[in-house]
Amino acid sequence: IALAWLLHQEAVDAPIVGTTSVEHLEDAVAALGIDLSDSDCEFLEEPYEPVPVSGHS
Repeated sequence: IALAWLLHQEAVDAPIVGTTSVEHLEDAVAALGIDLSDSDCEFLEEPYEPVPVSGHS
């Protein structure tokens, strides 16, 4: 679900996926088949509260 959400973001062209097993790679590829709606993404983002990045102004 996390990769499907990431792929739904406009600023992301392609996520960088690192894995140490074929099973994890297959799970990552499966995210391509998950179609999240805008309301799904809004639901996932609802609890998020942005915080300033430490060390940057």
